[in-house]
Amino acid sequence: MIENYEINESTLALIPLSKNESLVMEEEESYTVLQNTTTILDNSCRFFGSSYLGRHMGTQALIGTKYKTPIIVEESKNLIFFPTSSPKKSLCYWISLNHVKNYEKNGENTQLTFKNGKKITLNVSKYAIENQILRASRLDSVLTKRKAM
Repeated sequence: MIENYEINESTLALIPLSKNESLVMEEEESYTVLQNTTTILDNSCRFFGSSYLGRHMGTQALIGTKYKTPIIVEESKNLIFFPTSSPKKSLCYWISLNHVKNYEKNGENTQLTFKNGKKITLNVSKYAIENQILRASRLDSVLTKRKAM
């Protein structure tokens, strides 16, 4: 178990295990971290000079989304994560946009495949995941256009 974790380019997903414990999936390994997913996100945003709340408000200003907003953890590395449900819910997963390969309906759930072949089953509809990927992609597009200016 790890006490602190910083999101990086290898991070695929943050998965809640309990009130104060998360599973972090990376390309090569997975870790149990003694923090909830929101704390991991906030600490990672702070490491890169902001906070979860600051990034949340930034996303609102950039794309107008107020609910289930994707978060820019770090701009230059394009580390954008999106929630699978309301971040206030205890079962909210956070997924790295850059690592998503595809997703498909699996009964009432959605199976998400990462570019490295790892898969996770999400307890949300395919439509909900598609909507979250579109929001995160829109955020990525706005950022890319601003960087080009």
